[in-house]
Amino acid sequence: MICRMCPRNCGAVREAASGVGYCGMPALPVVARAALHHWEEPPISGWRGSGTVFFSGCSMGCVFCQNEEISHKNFGVPVSLSRLRAICEELAAQGAHNINLVNPTHFAHVAGQLLDTSLGVPVVWNSGGYDRVETLRTLEGKISIYLPDFKYLDPNTAQRYSAAPNYPQIAQAAILEMVRQTGPCVIKDGVLQRGTVIRHLILPGRTAETKQIMDWVAGAFPPGTVLFSLMSQYLPWGRAADYPEINRPLRPSERRICIEYMQNLGLDGFVQAQGADQSSFIPAFDLTGV
Repeated sequence: MICRMCPRNCGAVREAASGVGYCGMPALPVVARAALHHWEEPPISGWRGSGTVFFSGCSMGCVFCQNEEISHKNFGVPVSLSRLRAICEELAAQGAHNINLVNPTHFAHVAGQLLDTSLGVPVVWNSGGYDRVETLRTLEGKISIYLPDFKYLDPNTAQRYSAAPNYPQIAQAAILEMVRQTGPCVIKDGVLQRGTVIRHLILPGRTAETKQIMDWVAGAFPPGTVLFSLMSQYLPWGRAADYPEINRPLRPSERRICIEYMQNLGLDGFVQAQGADQSSFIPAFDLTGV
């Protein structure tokens, strides 16, 4: 397989036994954790939890990634397609409201095969927003809920922190495609069944860009179409120490400014609770459920 799945378009031959290409992954899915997760947005976690499957490797290069153990250091074990399906079925049997594929961009070919047969619960595509429209179209009708990040609107910021200067236009196009596929959000008994939830993590010193992202979302989608999740869980992590301007926690004033802007804009969605910026909320990547 010559890989063109992500916007890196690196052309890696992924059949190799060891990881290749920008993502550092082989063709087989590599998984680091599979478990019920209770700290997603309320209509995704519900009351029983979201069945999260954490994939290793990544097509981005975020210097502050809290999941760096699996995204940059590639911790995890390869599993067969049949084992991946069994993992998803086990999570559903535990009561998961959905199957939440976390960082699946570079395993889109596997997701497509996995979902050729329904898992019986909604499937969440939980990505960094750095997704090719062409790849997303191969998944149409198989993904119920898209949960993309929208990290940056400034190419310079995207280059500095994620080595992806084309991120803004890629993410905008991807999100538009995701919403086209899912249509407006559908919630039943408090649990999201279908739709797109756009996440944004506030970065230190970047409240102006956060406001611009919220402006774009409000302008791109009529009210009631998408949900917006404003996240304040930023911690100086990974290689943040090499970037002094983000090597600090958020200030309360930065969080407050963004929350007030979201409220004044009338964006429907969620605000992450104060105190979410704790390392205890980072999942244990210990092969649970794999």
